[in-house]
Amino acid sequence: MKKITFEVCVDTIKGAVDAVNNGADRLELCDALGIGGTTPSAGLMKAASRLGKPIYVMIRPRGGDFIFNFEDMDVMMHDIDRAREYGMAGIVVGMTHENGALDYPKLKKLIDHADGMGVTLHRAFDVTPDTSEALEQAIDLGIERILTSGQKETAIEGALKIKNVIDQAAGRISIMPCSKINPPNVEALFKIFSVSEIHSSCRTLVASPYAKNAPSMAPGDDFSRHITDPVKVKALADYLSKI
Repeated sequence: MKKITFEVCVDTIKGAVDAVNNGADRLELCDALGIGGTTPSAGLMKAASRLGKPIYVMIRPRGGDFIFNFEDMDVMMHDIDRAREYGMAGIVVGMTHENGALDYPKLKKLIDHADGMGVTLHRAFDVTPDTSEALEQAIDLGIERILTSGQKETAIEGALKIKNVIDQAAGRISIMPCSKINPPNVEALFKIFSVSEIHSSCRTLVASPYAKNAPSMAPGDDFSRHITDPVKVKALADYLSKI
């Protein structure tokens, strides 16, 4: 079986280092993974560029939906310029109309601006009302891969939908499953379909030291955060290396 590319989504330089050191083949670089990921800072791009792995950078100016206006587009174009400046291998984008259908003209403008860089269509694909149409549009746009959980919260829940998309794609574009992927459910997924790459954040929630040292400074759960867990990265990388 051909080696499966393991992409890890990270939003800090420590997370990027831990992912690379524990078996990630490629990084998706973001900010604010807690809200689904937004464009990382230029400083994070520059630091991650030294790690020697291909990096695809999220181009998304805010959280929430994937409906962006022309002012947003201007921000995104400049962010693509920064990604190119810092040697990013590609960009991760997605944009829809209000009904969830891909906004083909705006996507084409961004992809044309990123000429020479790879392109991943993110989970905007999972809100489209017609995945068959969205798939063909992505292929026509020259997108390399589609990130999807099969329009469900997790890949295992959306596995049959992912298989349908893979079957329709017929090798014309890579379909990269994501969401709550770990060794046990990857094994279950691979009984349903075959892919050449997978995506995971390998995250663990950690409490802030504030909760212990200064309880009055840690109301509720405001200071807890998710980190890239090197143990989870290694476990998934080791599993993938053996299949």
